[in-house]
Amino acid sequence: MYTRIVHGTGLSLGIAAAATAIGLSLAVVLGFGAALGPRRLDAGLSRIIEVMFALPSLVLALLLVAVLGAGVEASVIAVGLATAPGYARILRARAQAVARSPYVLAARLEGLPGPRVFARHVLPNTVWPLVAVATLGVGQAIIWVSALSYLGLGSLPPSPEWGAMLNDGRLYIDSSWWLTLAPGLAITVTAAALTLLGRRISAAAPA
Repeated sequence: MYTRIVHGTGLSLGIAAAATAIGLSLAVVLGFGAALGPRRLDAGLSRIIEVMFALPSLVLALLLVAVLGAGVEASVIAVGLATAPGYARILRARAQAVARSPYVLAARLEGLPGPRVFARHVLPNTVWPLVAVATLGVGQAIIWVSALSYLGLGSLPPSPEWGAMLNDGRLYIDSSWWLTLAPGLAITVTAAALTLLGRRISAAAPA
């Protein structure tokens, strides 16, 4: 059991990190497009983000898995798409605040071209806070991916992914309770550790 938990660490973290990367990539497109694009584009993308954000992320992930089909790849894509609206809202608000900041206005008054202002000032000051959010997101993604695997929609036994191990161990919980306790503790401790790390990074992030 210990060997499977250790071996499954890379698998569970890898799946969660891949899902978070998909969510962040989509959020960058939606967030920057809404914040820095024309007003009509902002209005259209904002409505899309709000509609996606209106549904609970796990419910949205379940709907996407139902469309894409069960499996590891489908669960990664589903969790990534489900988390994108939250990241996009944060990115949009941050990008708009940075774009109106005095140092960006001063750079524009100095005659710097728009792409250079974006690359030098807007992008680094907008993306940095997402590092903390992404760290929190990986912990959250581990829980969601494990939940999908537990429901039989992600990794399946005998995979050492922690959610799949929970699904496998529940059949023997009366006689071999440690088969469920061990992966459950791994999910809880890892998600809690990533949450604490994300909060530390957020506290250290520049304003």
